[in-house]
Amino acid sequence: MISSTTVNKGTRVTIAGTCINFALGILYTWSIFKVAIKQSIESGGAGAFNWNLASINDPYAVCCIVFACAMIIAGKCQDTLGPKVTAFTGGILVGLGFIVISQSTAYTNWIIGFGFLVGTGIAFGYSSATPAALKWYPPTKTGKIAGIVVAGFGLASVYIAPLATYLLSTYGLQIAMLFFGIAFLIVMSILSLFLVNPPAGYVPEGFVERRAETPENKVSRAVFPEKNSTTSQMVKTPEFWMLWILYFMSAGAGLMVIGNVAGIAKSSLGEHAFLAVAIMAIGNAGGRVVAGIMSDRIGKTRTLAGMFIFQAILMFAAIPVTGSGSTSAFLLVFLATFIGFNYGANLTLFPSFTKDYWGMKNFGVNYGVIFTAWGAGGFVMSKTSQAIAASTGSFTASFLIAGILLCAGTYFTFQLERKPKFRKDMIEQMAA
Repeated sequence: MISSTTVNKGTRVTIAGTCINFALGILYTWSIFKVAIKQSIESGGAGAFNWNLASINDPYAVCCIVFACAMIIAGKCQDTLGPKVTAFTGGILVGLGFIVISQSTAYTNWIIGFGFLVGTGIAFGYSSATPAALKWYPPTKTGKIAGIVVAGFGLASVYIAPLATYLLSTYGLQIAMLFFGIAFLIVMSILSLFLVNPPAGYVPEGFVERRAETPENKVSRAVFPEKNSTTSQMVKTPEFWMLWILYFMSAGAGLMVIGNVAGIAKSSLGEHAFLAVAIMAIGNAGGRVVAGIMSDRIGKTRTLAGMFIFQAILMFAAIPVTGSGSTSAFLLVFLATFIGFNYGANLTLFPSFTKDYWGMKNFGVNYGVIFTAWGAGGFVMSKTSQAIAASTGSFTASFLIAGILLCAGTYFTFQLERKPKFRKDMIEQMAA
């Protein structure tokens, strides 16, 4: 029997998870911190950052890869200890990370503080939010609920970007980082208390309702009938490797732009470059919600393919826009918004693929393994784009590479729709 109290508790868990991501999305504000670091390097003087310009993106790139790798451990923690402990741990780590970087301009400190501590903390917080919410709802609402919860992560820059800009201009980079560190310790500790799993034997209302038939559902039922796959079973399937490659391509392209958008917008928006970050965040969050709703209606595979095609077009369109002598502020913001929209869709679709293919029993660690593609894509594309920009002064080659990868990704996306009759070998392998 589903009581109104139980339903309300599910709503509270969803709201808490969304708010946790609303705080953790500070990662997407890195480009604003990066501009401040670059200005410090160029101005010099006592207490200034003494880094190589080609290494400015390193803390962000390391944070991405650590975030992704730590998701495996965080996912296991979420599966065994529950979301409350996992989220609380994440808040402590992120807070300590920002406090560490607030005390020094040394490159090593920022790699440790922002790269390792913040990256690990975000992984623990992020991995606790979505699974806890999904467990309270039936499969027919998977896309919608996942989209709402992860939208918080994408939407964070709407308030963090102007707040960070204000703190940087008023108090300086170090004090701004200390402020964020203390805020994380307090806010995450409180929000973690609201994350709880459903009681044993809980069955979501509407669970027995039949889902709309989609090609990926047919493949999922034929290849993974029990939907309780372990990680070792998961990595033996072609679907895992296809999803990993697709995530690498799509996330890498999006994170490349997110990590540089404030610097790119500086020439046309000046001190208001943070607006590009904030507006891109709206697109980022919107993409997560829209993709979730679309995937429930037309299927995840078709939704993902559409996002790949659209993102490739935007990457090629960004070449003349950012390469021109006088960049149009309107066109730049337009591109950033929809690049963020397509990127955000990934953070809804890939968790849903993971749940449908391999089930919820080991969802935390399984999605953590798949999420390493997100980190690898962000690390490779962020490092590559910054190196290219430092040597050429342009992001043209970076956008070209990203566009080509996304075109290739469209082909791989459609491979997910292969008919079950061609998967007899996989059925036998899973049964072995």
